[in-house]
Amino acid sequence: IELEAILRKTHYVESAVQLMKPAPPGIPKNWRAYRARFVEPIRINAGTAFWEQHADALARAEVQYGVPAEIIVGIIGIETFYGRNVGAFRVMDAITTLAFAYPDTPTRLARMEYFRDQLANTLLFARESGIDPFSLRGSYAGAIGWPQFMPGSIRKYAVDFDHDGKIDLRNSPVDAIGSVANFLVQHGWQRGEEIVFPASIASPNDNNVGRAWEGFIGQGLTAKYKVDELKSAGVISGTELPSEMQFGLVDLQNGFEPTEYWLGAANFFAIAQYNRSFFYAMSVVDLGRAVRTARSRISQSQ
Repeated sequence: IELEAILRKTHYVESAVQLMKPAPPGIPKNWRAYRARFVEPIRINAGTAFWEQHADALARAEVQYGVPAEIIVGIIGIETFYGRNVGAFRVMDAITTLAFAYPDTPTRLARMEYFRDQLANTLLFARESGIDPFSLRGSYAGAIGWPQFMPGSIRKYAVDFDHDGKIDLRNSPVDAIGSVANFLVQHGWQRGEEIVFPASIASPNDNNVGRAWEGFIGQGLTAKYKVDELKSAGVISGTELPSEMQFGLVDLQNGFEPTEYWLGAANFFAIAQYNRSFFYAMSVVDLGRAVRTARSRISQSQ
């Protein structure tokens, strides 16, 4: 009865349903266009300011979790533009809408089940935190705060990194910093390992391998192939790869231009668990590196 009373207060959000619909067929993916939305001067400048303001917390997270500051900076920059775009949807409305009226897609039933679980987690999180669930604002999918954690992720991975006795991803960028680092570690981040390596593929005319490399495309979000396996299929890296590490072949499609290839290690796929997209993970890496470079340039000029 109490749950029914809560659900009666929610409102259907048509825009959330529309935004969940996949892109129309026939529009090719374009990595360079996607990257340009995030790795650009205004966001890089905001990232350097965020890093400067929270340098102590970022350094502490790097020591505690082994996640470089630039990766945390990259994620928060892409997720919310350093707290500028945290979302204005009532989380209860968005999640309830998607839990019961998800658009008609091949994964509709699984996605509805996911959002019903998130609805339960929203209510549990609100009760545990002593807040009104209808006070929560977030994205059209119900993601909350500086790092855009779903309610279930808040309950599993968020940490009180500013040590004020509560976890608050809406108002504490320091909690967000620690929580992002903890999320990555819990999803396979390996302290001290590289993230991604440039790669190319053998010519289709190479009779030794042909198009064997294609078998490594679309193999999920895990690094599971040894260097020798990839080499024998015609995947070439311009750098010497650590033989003990495993990789996955990352294809970044560029519209009608040639596809860009990379070899992602475990840390690349840990980032991809945050948002299940190669484009996303690579943008995090590139934005973080760009902010680090800009910050170094500033410090050298002072």
